[in-house]
Amino acid sequence: MFSSSHNFFQALACPDNPRCHRPRCLFSHRADLPPPPPLVVPVEQPAASSSPRPSTSTPSTIPAKRPAPSTSAAGPSVPQEPPRKQQKLPNRAVPVAQQPTTGPPVLRVNGALSSVPIPVRQTMLKTLYDHFSVLYQVILPTNPTLASEHALRQEEEVYKNSNKQTYRVAVIHCAAALKRRPIPDTSSHPSVGTEAEVSARAEALKSRKSLRLTRAHVEHLILSKEDMELWGFFLDIPEGIGGDEPSLENKIAKCERCVRPFLVKRKDDAEECIYHWGKPVSRKVSGEKMRVYRCCSRPAPDNDGCVQGPHVFYESKAEELHARHAFSYLKAPPSPSTVLDVASLDCEMIYTTGGMRVARVSVVDGEGAEVFDELVRMDDGVEVIDFNTRFSGITEEGYAKAVLPLSAIRESLDALINADTVLIGHGLDNDLKTLRIIHHVNVDTSIMFRHPAGPPYRKALKDLAREHLGLTIQSGGGTVGHSSIEDSVATLDLVKWHILNRPPRPKPPPGKSGESSANGSTS
Repeated sequence: MFSSSHNFFQALACPDNPRCHRPRCLFSHRADLPPPPPLVVPVEQPAASSSPRPSTSTPSTIPAKRPAPSTSAAGPSVPQEPPRKQQKLPNRAVPVAQQPTTGPPVLRVNGALSSVPIPVRQTMLKTLYDHFSVLYQVILPTNPTLASEHALRQEEEVYKNSNKQTYRVAVIHCAAALKRRPIPDTSSHPSVGTEAEVSARAEALKSRKSLRLTRAHVEHLILSKEDMELWGFFLDIPEGIGGDEPSLENKIAKCERCVRPFLVKRKDDAEECIYHWGKPVSRKVSGEKMRVYRCCSRPAPDNDGCVQGPHVFYESKAEELHARHAFSYLKAPPSPSTVLDVASLDCEMIYTTGGMRVARVSVVDGEGAEVFDELVRMDDGVEVIDFNTRFSGITEEGYAKAVLPLSAIRESLDALINADTVLIGHGLDNDLKTLRIIHHVNVDTSIMFRHPAGPPYRKALKDLAREHLGLTIQSGGGTVGHSSIEDSVATLDLVKWHILNRPPRPKPPPGKSGESSANGSTS
């Protein structure tokens, strides 16, 4: 069968030469013939970059079992995206974090993972926003983003607790419930919040209201003398004659606001000071962490200031405070039967020619009922420099109604508290200093709920109330500045929350008195 092509193969060199042993080999064994050409099978090469170009290099001689499919008949193939079913997508069926807005919010949800169509959810979200806007009509001017924020949270709650068939009906029922709520006049009103938040707050409030604190409840939270000394409490009456220099009028002092020396003068004659009323806080600006003033968001430090007011001064040394008004102990028992075993105390202060002085005193009992709330008239010779209304809530018109000086206020308090009364406060050392009281039986929520950075840093009362009680206080809604009654009740409720939610830890063994029981129960 090869007879006709025998001469053709004789023109090709034998691939096995010189090891060929075939007697009648079809190939030539001549030495002057070139070697046989290699067997070449072209294989498509993967793209080396995002802009593939035809390869000019010698193709590989290894055949591919299954060549990759090409997207074009004229060029090499490009890597294909893996099948969608193999990709892991984040679960975003609920709203993701959004920037606060003053208008209707936009739902940012992965539609593929939402059981309810996104247009339907967006429509229902707009319905909830409209109802929250009507409900919050009084407080929206001071809290412009509240309706948008709560509408987003409410829609998320409804979505999580319903399915595709019940979602619409659940939103309609929720909107009807919003209509039935009373119109809130402050941001801390019980009507403020989503349905779940309002319900949870109502249950927690019911539990707290039913608890009347006694000494037995808070015994393990009373500060040791070591802790009081660490946190700045005065344990003894300073030496010297108390109250011998009530005012520094026409003397030099250092301004607390601009840290410059100034001549102390009363309100009408005081020189103007340019300062920042807000403390520096850490915030992220354009992705970078920096310190800015809370009042104007300018970078700290900034010597220009953002507001104007009079120069004022603040004193913290025991002997200086004692010279302005004498310290004294609370009366020892026995006292009248009206004395409380537990009382929550808060004060508001103003700036005077005698430094920072108390202008309002409020006390509530272990149940949270108001038992004392009085404005304080300054001592003779002490004049007001600044009412500090932004924080104290004291106005010139309100202060005009003050009748009792501090000495008379102290006598009135003797009928309510004595040396055995457990006093509860937030930053209680400051309140006791301005009242000129030396007391050793204290519970302080700023120490119970420790700041992550440790002493001397303290968490703000409004932050603790929002975190643990779901309450918004010190927001200025309806009033200007703080309310000492509101703050004293919030402080008492924080202790109640602690009692109800965190059982006391055992006291440290003898010999470790520095590790107080209050330390063991901090959060």
